[in-house]
Amino acid sequence: MGQEQVLGTGAAAPVRRSAPWWKWALSIGLAAGLIALLAYGFTRSPKEIPSPLIRQPAPDFTLALLDGGHLALGGLRGKVVVLNFWAFWCYPACWNEAPRLQAAWERFRERGVVLVGIVYQDREQSARGFIRKHRKTYPSGMDPRSRIAIDYGVYGVPETFFIDREGRIAHKHVGEIGMEALVAQIEELL
Repeated sequence: MGQEQVLGTGAAAPVRRSAPWWKWALSIGLAAGLIALLAYGFTRSPKEIPSPLIRQPAPDFTLALLDGGHLALGGLRGKVVVLNFWAFWCYPACWNEAPRLQAAWERFRERGVVLVGIVYQDREQSARGFIRKHRKTYPSGMDPRSRIAIDYGVYGVPETFFIDREGRIAHKHVGEIGMEALVAQIEELL
């Protein structure tokens, strides 16, 4: 009968041939590769993604401070700078690390360390309340339109950048920072 199969009604229908083996193998291989790629991407922690900014000059900015005045990063050359991106709505991470950052500021400011808080995608009124509640005394300012955060490649808050005395980014910490890590990074740069 060749390529036709006789049906019970007398009508002939074309015989369905299966796809060649290599098409099945290719399909299965592509599907497995896609699943592996997605699984790998979804299981990676953003804390493990290296920043291309490490060892590069820190992007310069001028920050309007909430307590008045301005802070220019370029004017801090020769000092160790700790930039912390935070927000009122970042609970519990930003709330947990706030006292640690204040303690580090009090401990290291006399040794040439400047800690700067950069408020990320938040309202000024909320930021001021947060500063009062946590008794933050280090300079903090709003980041309008997230321009500074974009320049630093911030994924979300909190994120902390450590800048050496030459103005290069030495380390980036994604997520809530513990006191031990905070002190270790500062001491390393001193």
